[in-house]
Amino acid sequence: MDNVADRRPLVGRLAGGGLLVATGAIHLDLYLTGYRSIPTIGTLFLLQVIATFLLAAAVVATRSRLAAATGAWFALSTLGGYLLSVWFGLFGFKEVRTTAGIVAGAIEVAAFGVLGVTLLAPASDLPTRQWFDRRPGAGVFRWAVAGSSLVALGLLGVAVASAGGSTVTSGQRELKTMKIGNATVLTNAKGFTLYWFAPDTPATSQCYGSCAAYWPPVTGRPTAGPGVTGRIGTIERSGGVLQVTYDSHPLYTYIGDSAPGQAHGNGINLNGGEWHEVTASGDSG
Repeated sequence: MDNVADRRPLVGRLAGGGLLVATGAIHLDLYLTGYRSIPTIGTLFLLQVIATFLLAAAVVATRSRLAAATGAWFALSTLGGYLLSVWFGLFGFKEVRTTAGIVAGAIEVAAFGVLGVTLLAPASDLPTRQWFDRRPGAGVFRWAVAGSSLVALGLLGVAVASAGGSTVTSGQRELKTMKIGNATVLTNAKGFTLYWFAPDTPATSQCYGSCAAYWPPVTGRPTAGPGVTGRIGTIERSGGVLQVTYDSHPLYTYIGDSAPGQAHGNGINLNGGEWHEVTASGDSG
């Protein structure tokens, strides 16, 4: 039994470091597959990846409780950033429910829990069972870590349940134009910028699933407002929904645009291809 107790600090450090590496790897994959093109968010993802790998190395290679505490805090703060992005949006970007986000969030909760308990271990890898189990306040601290982990897991569940929402922007009455920067762009009836997706064809949308949650397809049968001179049409999406097209480009809005006159989605590469605002001529901005 003493041998099992003696291995607890080492096992805790290895498990905690491994969990940090796992969440860092998920964020690295997201960064490389599109998030790097999102202003501010891309930079934050890269910094998160670097910090996570460095913390994982420090947790595994050292016997420092400071490294474990920093790793636990960083895992929890990363989860907090995800929750804020889901609920309110950050720097013009609003997150939606994705498998990668759910898995990363669960791993971050686990990393916090494991590293939090590891803080109870002594700096030496040669503890006694009595020292580990009877350290003053150890029981209270364990319960605090467990309770905090459950709260974090519950908040993640609430965020996942509330994320996403409608995947279509329906019932458009009129397409309009608006001057944004140096371009005159196409907007929906409420003034939100419309986008086209490079991988699409004139007859087919390539944006489904989580992509359609980030970029809600525009549906309905709108009319052309002042300045709208292009050809308005429709294509049939999977399931029979008609999506609006403009000069053969299927149209989308972007959940990162929180108010009329914004074009946060223009020029970013996300969900498998580049996105462009639609100008009044039907070309990219």
